[in-house]
Amino acid sequence: MSQKNRGFFSRMLAVIDAMRRWIVNLLFLFFFGFMLFSLYNAFRIDVPGGGALVLMPEGNVVEEYTAVDALTQLSADGQPQETLLQDLIDAVDYAREDSSIKVMLLLLDDLQHIGMAKGLELGEALQRFRESGKEIVAMSGSYDQDSYLLAANADRVLVHNMGGVSIEGFSVVRNYLRDALEKLKVTMHVFKVGSYKSAVEPLLRNDMSEEAREANRGWLEPLWDLYRDRIVAARNITVNDFDYYVNNIDRVLAGSGGDAAQAALDYGLVDGIVSRPTLSNMMAEQVGWDEDGYFNQVYYRNYLRFKRAVNLPNNDAGVGVIIASGNIVDGDQPPGTIGGDSLARLVRQARLDNKLKALVLRVDSGGGSAFASEVIRAELEALQQAGKPLVVSMSSMAASGGYWIAAGADEIWASPATLTGSIGIFGAFPTAERLLEDLGVHTDGIGTTAVAGKLRVDRPLDPIVARAIQRGIEHGYQRFINVVAEGRGKLPEQVKPIAEGRVWSGMDAHELGLVDRLGGLDGAITSAAQLAGLSDDRHRVLRLPLSPEEELLRWIMEAGVVSSQWLPASVSTLLQQWLPSVKALPVLNDPRGVYAQCLLCAAP
Repeated sequence: MSQKNRGFFSRMLAVIDAMRRWIVNLLFLFFFGFMLFSLYNAFRIDVPGGGALVLMPEGNVVEEYTAVDALTQLSADGQPQETLLQDLIDAVDYAREDSSIKVMLLLLDDLQHIGMAKGLELGEALQRFRESGKEIVAMSGSYDQDSYLLAANADRVLVHNMGGVSIEGFSVVRNYLRDALEKLKVTMHVFKVGSYKSAVEPLLRNDMSEEAREANRGWLEPLWDLYRDRIVAARNITVNDFDYYVNNIDRVLAGSGGDAAQAALDYGLVDGIVSRPTLSNMMAEQVGWDEDGYFNQVYYRNYLRFKRAVNLPNNDAGVGVIIASGNIVDGDQPPGTIGGDSLARLVRQARLDNKLKALVLRVDSGGGSAFASEVIRAELEALQQAGKPLVVSMSSMAASGGYWIAAGADEIWASPATLTGSIGIFGAFPTAERLLEDLGVHTDGIGTTAVAGKLRVDRPLDPIVARAIQRGIEHGYQRFINVVAEGRGKLPEQVKPIAEGRVWSGMDAHELGLVDRLGGLDGAITSAAQLAGLSDDRHRVLRLPLSPEEELLRWIMEAGVVSSQWLPASVSTLLQQWLPSVKALPVLNDPRGVYAQCLLCAAP
């Protein structure tokens, strides 16, 4: 190639390289400018004097965001799928002491699920707000059981003229698969300990066993009584009227001509039936109008961002808080799932942090891998041996493996509506040799031992293997019993009658000694500080480090810097494509296939 041609291509490459750098720099400047603009808007929060705080839970109320949900919050519809319980409580408590907040509007249209335990905890914050002399107005197009429990804390409960109040009670209803598995010629080999460990019943039966009915009734009825008592007391109605409304809703609606809103008003469940324009006028009578034609208000996410910017994190706090939410799974797991290794690493971080003198573990889990549960429990024990008190705060659930990791705590706190216990172990292994034979597929071979090649889905389960699995399950159950006995200061013989896989409400667990005190996270934090001899209960939440992409996304979503409502749908879609996809979360990965999990635990 001639010198002239080489010079031409060199210049072309230089031009291309310069263009690449210019484009990258322009994109960086665009992004940097966009972030500065977003930050400016994030901290330019107008809190009108004497205005209203709009508290609007959206989606499911959770202890921590799940990894996948952070991405879905940038979806084109822009609707958050999860709301942090602590965000709601913090916003209410900040507003309680804020003279610029006169009244709260509790909007419940977008709430999907909060559960009774979390609902009671948020309800306590709402009651503190009312006790400060400020009013709460609740409004929804239509109330379900969850949202109405929150609304009952308000001074005034309003409903849309096309809405109503739907309350049906609590239940456990499951599909049973015995006949279906028989038709498919799939054989389920189930191994369990505990008369009440009914998680595997659907694989073996076509209906609920009497033991399961007794166990479920044991926690369903006390929680329903608690729910009913809270509503009756808050609304100043009679138990008879409430029971009649729920159990004879057909007659109730017949009496109001099919008008569900009027029926709720007639029975004292709501105070008024209003349209949205009427609601705005009612609120404006208290707080006035702003220049844009809305009543003076501040949305709770914006308000919380503003207050937290003023109140910086307590880096010198003496109490650490770790959130353990989701299924307990072996290995490292993202937020929303409890990884045995990842949670143990967080606990170890708390143990080695000289500034932290105590730890509160907030548990919201129905259990999972027995192996991962033991990994976590051992690390918690090491923290206590280092002289740091451990207090467990139970959220909606802390059952099976969730109780395994909690049992050794210096104190266990639970909500009256927490589901806990379920002290039992199970394992299950399917084989489909009959189905394969019908299809003309036959399995044969040789092995060097009596058990070689015997644990396969295409062969009948060998009796030697079956007996070995059952022995392992029994050993795991005894280990669970011993963990509870040691942690609760009981003899194994005292634990066995309240174990056997039975689920207990927080109220009953307290009476049985499985729980020390009834109360929420705030009470547990205060107690942890007292156990450590601290003069105050300042605390900070410990989290595992995220990848740069996850850190950016979490910061964007938690700080409220940007939402998909600001972005065109095409940009929102591109953002999701650029971010790494979240792999499906493994649920059943115990190394030995042994699980301490309450599969039927669904917090009411």
